[in-house]
Amino acid sequence: MKLFQLGARLLQQYRDIFTRLYREDRELSIRRDAWGLGLGLLGNLTLYGGYAWIAARTVTGSITLGQMTMYLMLFRQGQAAVGAALAAIGGMYEDNLYLSNLFEYLEQPVAAGSGRGITGLKPGDGIRFEGVEFIYPGASEPALSDIDLSLRPGQSLALVGQNGSGKTTLIKLLTRLYEPTRGRILLDGLDLKDWDETALRQRIGVIFQDFARYQMLVGQNIGAGDVRAFDDEGRWRTAAAQGLAAEFVEQLPAAYQTQLGKWFKDGRELSGGQWQKIALARAFMRSDADILVLDEPTAAIDAGAEAEVFAHFRALTRNRMAIVISHRFSTVRMADQIVVLDAGRIVERGSHEELMALGGRYMQLFTLQARGYR
Repeated sequence: MKLFQLGARLLQQYRDIFTRLYREDRELSIRRDAWGLGLGLLGNLTLYGGYAWIAARTVTGSITLGQMTMYLMLFRQGQAAVGAALAAIGGMYEDNLYLSNLFEYLEQPVAAGSGRGITGLKPGDGIRFEGVEFIYPGASEPALSDIDLSLRPGQSLALVGQNGSGKTTLIKLLTRLYEPTRGRILLDGLDLKDWDETALRQRIGVIFQDFARYQMLVGQNIGAGDVRAFDDEGRWRTAAAQGLAAEFVEQLPAAYQTQLGKWFKDGRELSGGQWQKIALARAFMRSDADILVLDEPTAAIDAGAEAEVFAHFRALTRNRMAIVISHRFSTVRMADQIVVLDAGRIVERGSHEELMALGGRYMQLFTLQARGYR
């Protein structure tokens, strides 16, 4: 705010917003109080008119003093009861303004998983996307369209494309966070919708670019990658070494028992690169996962650490299926197969050498990035 000299402008915007809201609140208050004053006067006139009627009847001898006292008590109790009932109705109406949103959210239909498969029909067949299309609710254009690709065990796939081209959406379809609008995705010959969700997700280790930063111990942050080994310190250490987090974790005050985040007392905050290494270690917790997905895994890591990460990654994925999303072509060119996405469609595919020889979109992006290092 100091560097861009935004202080005066933002304060003025706050004042303008306050003035507009104050004007609207004042109009509502005046309208409400005017009705309240009118109805209150009517109620008071009615009440005191009743009192006057009771007093007049008592003076003329139509009712006794005891009856007058009873009537006055009934009037007071009736007034209190009516006031309480109206206040309760007003409170119910106000509460309903909030609860109706909650109930509407809770009533949203959620499709129950119907899959029961724990093994594929063709073990070793890998991943296949067949004519996959996905449209976000309310969108007019598909985020992915006519996606056909395959990946076998031992192979690596890199997804390349501009932001918004559908790379992360494709990964969320693979992990069954989304369901395809059209087409199907097969794993070992079995449609993903026919897989048991727990069995399917245990086969996938994934780190998204917007990974979670849990306010827990360092080890628990890593252990979150596999709930079956959530408190297994031996697995924490192995995964941390694979994700290049072990070196800085050992330097923390309580190592793997150090509290992260500022929610709790003595919590430590990490740098962006250190958090990313924790997330990488979390992905490596699933030692039995045969599908490893890294979505922008090294965006906050320096170049030297990035090269070491992918050296580890290649060694750890020799017999697995690996999918990498990255804007760094030094990383992408290591993949066996590179798929270039544009506006949700596959426009090019092949190895680095094949795509460079093709002279298309991939070569343009690679050349543009390489030019900055010359």
